[in-house]
Amino acid sequence: MAFQLPYSPSLFRKRDNASGASVVAIDNKIEQAMDLVKNHLMYAVREEVEILKEQIRELVEKNSQLERENTLLKTLASPEQLEKFQSRLSPEEPAPETPEAPEAPGGSAV
Repeated sequence: MAFQLPYSPSLFRKRDNASGASVVAIDNKIEQAMDLVKNHLMYAVREEVEILKEQIRELVEKNSQLERENTLLKTLASPEQLEKFQSRLSPEEPAPETPEAPEAPGGSAV
């Protein structure tokens, strides 16, 4: 005589529900992990953006300082010095127009 388990539809429903609950639990854990990764990435991106903003501020400030210095040097340089400087840049590039500036006493080397 073969041993047979009694058939019970409720037994299978419990397994299906348990399996469904297990899938839901796994889905919830995956969602939590994804949220954690997302939060971490957002934090890292915000931090990097702040660093880059600070670098941009520093570069804009440095650029402004160099532009003021360049303008001052152009006004203090004699036309001959400017011409000599322009000829050193590159022969292919046309020399930009320079404002007529009075020659500085004692001359200045550029």
